[in-house]
Amino acid sequence: MISPFNDEYFMRQALMEAQKAFEKDEVPVGAVVVVNNQIIARSHNFTEHLHDVTAHAEMQAITAAAENIGGKYLSGCTLYVTLEPCVMCAGALYWSQIDKVVFGARDPNRGAGRYQSELYHPKTLVTNGILEAECSALLVEFFQKKRK
Repeated sequence: MISPFNDEYFMRQALMEAQKAFEKDEVPVGAVVVVNNQIIARSHNFTEHLHDVTAHAEMQAITAAAENIGGKYLSGCTLYVTLEPCVMCAGALYWSQIDKVVFGARDPNRGAGRYQSELYHPKTLVTNGILEAECSALLVEFFQKKRK
């Protein structure tokens, strides 16, 4: 039997978080942290509401996941995030020693990918392009709405 829990399933969960951010007039980025096919943390961007430039979806997810498991290292965990992590978030993911990062849309201007994998922990697997069109479309819609 094929498990319904795969990268696409969990990215859809992250997209639901991104939609929450969109509805709160936050940049629509969402994230979930998964261990053993179970979501242990959900988050979305909260920078405007908290007046905190560090309140990215990934940072919120890292904190919530660490609290959930009772430790600062996210070994055995996967982060699903709708937009490629920035340098700050990639650095935090490095220190968390997370096993895997899966992102939807690339961020050619601010994404950590422009530095190759130097910012991620050497043992962290990074995958991209999961539901990329859907992740990108939400961001495009948000910024088009802002420009009107």
